[in-house]
Amino acid sequence: MASSCSSPAPSPWLSRHILLVVAVVLLGQGGEARPPPPLHGVQPMAFDEGYTQIFGRDNLALRREGKRVHLSLDESTGAGFASQDLFLHGFFSAAVKLPADYAAGVVVAFYLSNGDVYEKTHDELDFEFLGNVRGREWRVQTNVYGNGSTSAGREERYDLPFDPTDDFHHYSILWTQHRIIFYVDETPIREVVRTESMGAAFPSKPMSLYATIWDGSAWATLGGRYRVNYKYAPFVAEFGDLVLQGCPVNPIDNSASASATACGATPWYEPVALSAEQGVAMAGFRRGHMSYSYCHDRLRYPVALTECDGRATRLFGPDGMKRHRRGGGRGRRSDVAM
Repeated sequence: MASSCSSPAPSPWLSRHILLVVAVVLLGQGGEARPPPPLHGVQPMAFDEGYTQIFGRDNLALRREGKRVHLSLDESTGAGFASQDLFLHGFFSAAVKLPADYAAGVVVAFYLSNGDVYEKTHDELDFEFLGNVRGREWRVQTNVYGNGSTSAGREERYDLPFDPTDDFHHYSILWTQHRIIFYVDETPIREVVRTESMGAAFPSKPMSLYATIWDGSAWATLGGRYRVNYKYAPFVAEFGDLVLQGCPVNPIDNSASASATACGATPWYEPVALSAEQGVAMAGFRRGHMSYSYCHDRLRYPVALTECDGRATRLFGPDGMKRHRRGGGRGRRSDVAM
């Protein structure tokens, strides 16, 4: 195992004030976007301190003494890296700059998974970035799988309020016993609260952190209509500010009790919850930028999954895609394709 704790724990003051008031969605104006509150005062890791390459040979390159990682996709292969340890809960973050120009079919992913350990009952928490044709924006997708629940995908897709190819932006996942929160920069964009009805569909087994770039031509851009064009290769995704804020578990005995013994009964991230102000900020982001939600997809789920509100809304069609309006006329479906 790489270390008993992958990054220093925040101070008690930070633990009490970990989620500051955030009411403005960043628009990417000049310079790198500020990190989410849980990263305040935390030193990012160098690649060799917590990660290892998993594929891609020469398509992974280290820069700035290992504090920056370049992953590239060309006709021969993509590339990827993973954490050296398994984690049961924690806070995981990276600053990412996506490939510019024509990037249709390209998928960049930042996610937690244990699919290599639990092939049929794996858990997964995803940020997936889906490339597009020139002049069209990248999409970002989040997903939650628990205990192999891939038949009940919990996908959401969003437009971003900035160009993710212009500069670095932080993408972060908080995973505790009680909730999962996805952040874009300082703004929480999605919260999944554990409920009894979710059962094993809430991820509960140790996972590793991954970052990859690969060819998703079959589905990533308008359902596979536009494929990767290697005339524009290499496609390079840049990663920095790498943070693993969680205590690793023994890969042989990775039970919850063993993790609690190694990391303390109540790790600093367990009490984290959204404030009322952050809830407002999250609702504003989702209202303005969410383009697909499984909770509104009545073609896949005639009966909404238990954690969904279940109420119909005019903002989304029966396929879960957001309707846009032209000059106050009839709504039309978003051009997002699943």
